[in-house]
Amino acid sequence: MQLTGTSAVVTGGASGLGAATAAALAAAGAAVVAVDLAQSIEKAPDVEGVTYVEADVTDEAQVRNAVAAASEQAPLRVAVSCAGIGTAGRVLGKGGQGIHDLGLFARIVNVNLVGTFTVLAVAAEAMAATEPLEHGQRGVVVNTASIAAFDGQIGQAAYSASKGGVVGMTLPTARDLAQYGIRVNTIAPGIIDTPMLATVGEEIRAALAKGVPFPQRLGRPDEYAQLVRMIVEHDYLNGETIRMDGSLRMAPR
Repeated sequence: MQLTGTSAVVTGGASGLGAATAAALAAAGAAVVAVDLAQSIEKAPDVEGVTYVEADVTDEAQVRNAVAAASEQAPLRVAVSCAGIGTAGRVLGKGGQGIHDLGLFARIVNVNLVGTFTVLAVAAEAMAATEPLEHGQRGVVVNTASIAAFDGQIGQAAYSASKGGVVGMTLPTARDLAQYGIRVNTIAPGIIDTPMLATVGEEIRAALAKGVPFPQRLGRPDEYAQLVRMIVEHDYLNGETIRMDGSLRMAPR
């Protein structure tokens, strides 16, 4: 699928993976709506071809507004979900007393999994209404999971459950939307050098990089964006989850 003359929605688009993806899709010719929370948009870079729209991915009405904003510019062909949150929390507290904050668990699943599905469904509805291209194709959805979906560490029960859900819905949603010419794929990144990771010290960053078999470094947001573009342009890639992690397999802790 060619990006010129199309529009795209990218959630979490004000920083990190989302910002890199929004910029890459805009550079390839798409009119991009980058979706994020207000406090993130305030710090977002000014990128030609990228329009910022405030929205919470857990709010269907706000997601619909963002999708409509993209569809007004050109036929919506691409939706990429990068919005997500994650905090550490063990099932039981010290000495086996106290359980994981259930509200926090639900919040992480709601943003990372339900929010991703909301974006997928609302974007797919808009894509299904567009004119079909060659072979009946209408659009591509790219979701973001994590290697934590497969190698969740101690304290990652909520995060791993949410990202495992994203992986789990990839194939059934791809099969579901095939009749409308919409492909669905997922990227499961490893340790990526995002603003969130920038808060840790160089010693920790070096240790994380050393644990990656090859290349022995942190991943870059632009590499994620490059993979998104490849998925969009590769018309036969559908229903797949692709690990982007330098063959890293996370240890228990």
